[in-house]
Amino acid sequence: MTATATPTAASIDRSRWLALYVLCAGTLMIVLDATIVNVALPSIQEDLGFSQSSLAWVVNAYLIAFGGLLLLAGRLGDLVGPRRVFLTGLTIFTAASLACALSQNEAMLVISRFVQGVGGALTSAVVLGMIVTMFPDPRDQAKALGVYAFVASAGGSIGLLAGGILTDAISWHWIFLVNLPIGVAVAFGTLRLVEDRPGLGLRAGADVPGAVLLTAGLMLGVYAILQVPEHGWGATRTLLLGAIAVGLLTAFVVRQARIANPLMPLRLFRSRDATGANIIMALVIVGMFGVFFLGALYLQQILGYDALEVGLAFLPSTIVMAGLSLGVAGRLAIRFGPQRLLAPSLLCIAAGLALFARAPVGGSFVEHILPVTILLGIGTGLSTPAIMMLAMSGATPEDAGIASGLINTTCQVGGAIGLAVLATLASGRTEDLASAGASQAAALNGGFHLAYLVAAGLLVVAAIVSVTVLRRQPAAAGSEAPAHGMPSAA
Repeated sequence: MTATATPTAASIDRSRWLALYVLCAGTLMIVLDATIVNVALPSIQEDLGFSQSSLAWVVNAYLIAFGGLLLLAGRLGDLVGPRRVFLTGLTIFTAASLACALSQNEAMLVISRFVQGVGGALTSAVVLGMIVTMFPDPRDQAKALGVYAFVASAGGSIGLLAGGILTDAISWHWIFLVNLPIGVAVAFGTLRLVEDRPGLGLRAGADVPGAVLLTAGLMLGVYAILQVPEHGWGATRTLLLGAIAVGLLTAFVVRQARIANPLMPLRLFRSRDATGANIIMALVIVGMFGVFFLGALYLQQILGYDALEVGLAFLPSTIVMAGLSLGVAGRLAIRFGPQRLLAPSLLCIAAGLALFARAPVGGSFVEHILPVTILLGIGTGLSTPAIMMLAMSGATPEDAGIASGLINTTCQVGGAIGLAVLATLASGRTEDLASAGASQAAALNGGFHLAYLVAAGLLVVAAIVSVTVLRRQPAAAGSEAPAHGMPSAA
């Protein structure tokens, strides 16, 4: 009997890890889309005749749908089953990718990108919850979250590289067409390998008015933030849209506190670790968006890099992230506790951002870019798995989907706010320097420097939050986690 049982257990374990890789492949496809499209925007503009202002909607249409639906999608995973939501999102995303590739005019591409954002939200929102449910053992869970964290954090730089290669070698249509075989393969693997866990049932949280308030508030808020670079923070339009969005979200939270079956159980926020992790993630994302977007502009507009060279410049960061996220970070989190990893790793990212603020107009890759990418790779590779573990710490298995959707929403909304703030600060500083007589390159670089320093300051704040808000657990606490694999809430 023992001889028969052992291979069966090994086979189940192997299938579980294969299922993880399938889910992460689906996540990677979604993450790549965030940066791969940015590289191709000039080609899209030239081919389809976008104006400079309308071109932003190729990105914005996706982000509004994606950021606005993540929380709702996560809760739907809890209610109707995470695999069902994942496959639905994957199907929508893949079909919309084909529509994007076949687009012959502005309207078709923008609409297809919005639909693609809907599919991306449904796909992404439930993955983290599925992973922590599949891996209840703390050590296995740490390793699995390390794989997921690498995909989530390194996908941006991989997208820059892939976008440059596809756009330069073939055409912009292929940045969407490559999603088709990936989407089909991931769907097939999901059906074969990922367990179809039943949901709680729609009666356990079918709060339609709450869903409308949540989705409308988030979409309107993301839209308002995305318009800041064009209209400014103090514009009547921005303030009015922001106030309406805050009002809708406040009404949603009040409703959740009063109804019997809330769409988003507020008990998630009773965990200091889960709440602190979401705050930290928002601050980290601001810093990383500053590097990937403003740093890419520095490389292109000041150093003269082309799209492919920008992707290669960020490759060392990806390699370092892989080496740490896929092995070292999980073992360190188990040995010392995820909280203990955060302060040093976050300060490492802050140091990289501060160092980037010293890069001159005539900077060199080896002296001014490589050290920054290595520091960022170390800090992100160590911190992201720990943040993911803590973000899920306040969730029961029944709330895993909404907890997963919450941390993903934090990433998207935090990134949108962060990029808008940093871009506004950089533009203002650039204008001041240009008015003072600085050259165009020096003025641009001065604006980037201010943005990097502000982002570095936010990472220092994140490190302080990790020390003051998060609970300090003994190193062996992971072995005492509950059976469902997530530490209990404080």
